[in-house]
Amino acid sequence: MKLFVGSLPFDITEPELVTLFGTYGSVVAANLVTDHFSGRSKGFAFVEMSTRSEGHKAMEDLNGKVYKHRTLVCNEAKPPKKKGRRF
Repeated sequence: MKLFVGSLPFDITEPELVTLFGTYGSVVAANLVTDHFSGRSKGFAFVEMSTRSEGHKAMEDLNGKVYKHRTLVCNEAKPPKKKGRRF
């Protein structure tokens, strides 16, 4: 199950993200979204858990939880929008 995690502290790292979500199960992938030019975190990430039940448990526990003075937003990731052709 792929999760969207928002309102992350800007100094968080991918290994820290894996550790945070690893307490709820097996983390398949963690992708911290960063600014292309500065390399700094944009404050959100996508985390993929190995099972739906692990993903739901992480969502329930982490959504609204304060982590490093930031209130996390955690919900199921939506599929990316298809980009249409521009003329």
